[in-house]
Amino acid sequence: MQRDLLDVLHKVEVDNLPLILSVANLCKKSCGKLLERCLEMVVQSNLDMITLEKVLPPDVVKQITDLRLSFGLASSEDMGFPNKHVRRILRALDSDDVELVRILIKEGQTNLDDAFALHYAVEHCDSKITTELLDIALADVSLRNPRGYTVLHIAARRKDPKIIVSLLTKGARPSDFTFDGRKAVHISKRLTKHGDYFANTGEGKPYPNDKLCIEILEQAERRDSHFGKAYVSLALDGDVLRGRLLYLENRVALSRILFPVEARVATDIAQVDGTSEFALGHLVAIDLNGTPTKMKDEHLARMRALSKTVKLGKRYFPRCSNVLDKIMDDEPELASLGRDASSERKRRFHDLQDTLLKAFSEDKEEFNRTTTLSSSSSSTPTVARNLTGRPRR
Repeated sequence: MQRDLLDVLHKVEVDNLPLILSVANLCKKSCGKLLERCLEMVVQSNLDMITLEKVLPPDVVKQITDLRLSFGLASSEDMGFPNKHVRRILRALDSDDVELVRILIKEGQTNLDDAFALHYAVEHCDSKITTELLDIALADVSLRNPRGYTVLHIAARRKDPKIIVSLLTKGARPSDFTFDGRKAVHISKRLTKHGDYFANTGEGKPYPNDKLCIEILEQAERRDSHFGKAYVSLALDGDVLRGRLLYLENRVALSRILFPVEARVATDIAQVDGTSEFALGHLVAIDLNGTPTKMKDEHLARMRALSKTVKLGKRYFPRCSNVLDKIMDDEPELASLGRDASSERKRRFHDLQDTLLKAFSEDKEEFNRTTTLSSSSSSTPTVARNLTGRPRR
């Protein structure tokens, strides 16, 4: 193992060095050469002490600190660590206490950008904390850390589709390059196995996060600037509130049945679960002839959340949205089939699923043939781009 790792160590990405160093440290004397070489590379790298402190044991962190001091790579005042005000913000994030972060910012000793707090949250904290930090709206989503990474670059390494979409909706730019010329989608592809990306997702199996992240980032780069116009008309048509709400409820409900992974990403970001569901007529009796003011007060938040879900779907999951458009336009009552208990409507729903599965399989086969042909004329091999057809449960 030591010989194999030593042979490829010069090819390893800097971010993966701490993992190898941890393994070598566990082996101690039996991997002495690997430990020595890997420690030297980490000391001379641009990996920050906070990251190293997160993944390495204290004695190894101390070794790195001492070596950097002796080589003049860190100052004796801070030992390479951020100042105490920044550390307080990072500890608050570790404790999932965004309210404390707000208080610390108000003290004025530092701010979110100086602390690279959003970078830290994306790399080390729960996705909920990242969303709450974004809602404070005091962090620059395009800010680069000292290593040249934007927050989206770090999110691509983490491979969490919810975080990636949250950043994109707040203005993160998928076209930004790292100092070594990589975009977020390149990072995500590098971390995805070829076999996993092209593997069929059979019935009952979840859609892989790493594959979904690549598709979101690719779609973000080629987003259609016209999708917003449809969203505005969808959300502002107050004269047909009842029909619009029923349409949105049915559409989002259908997306949850046919495309559960993508739907979960979009509904979580739109915070749909925090609003009250608009009761459908065939399920719950409700007075749909109430005063417009009362209905607006009760359902406007729901309408906004559902509209945002549709907007996100059209922006980042266009194939799913095209399928839903066709279903809702051609036969809107199919949207409620998944909820209906009758055997006839269940049969119709499963027929619909089978039809979609066949269409996705055919599209994917055609895409794979096209990709094979185009890749033969390309000088830069990459994981396949613009995958649009995919089988679904």
